[in-house]
Amino acid sequence: MANDQQETLTGPVPGLRRRVWCRGVGCHHQLYTAESRRRRYGPICDPDYRTPDPDHDVDQDPIPGL
Repeated sequence: MANDQQETLTGPVPGLRRRVWCRGVGCHHQLYTAESRRRRYGPICDPDYRTPDPDHDVDQDPIPGL
């Protein structure tokens, strides 16, 4: 007689990534980007979040004598 029972699943379905949730206070958003998933913070809750803006120029007064 053949075994007609299905094997039980003991973990996540193969091929799917594990869900990662933001650990910010009161934030329950799922994280999708690699950087957010690694840091475990979303872009809004991340305490070290800085916008990479290479074209940022600071207004400065000219140096006297030059």
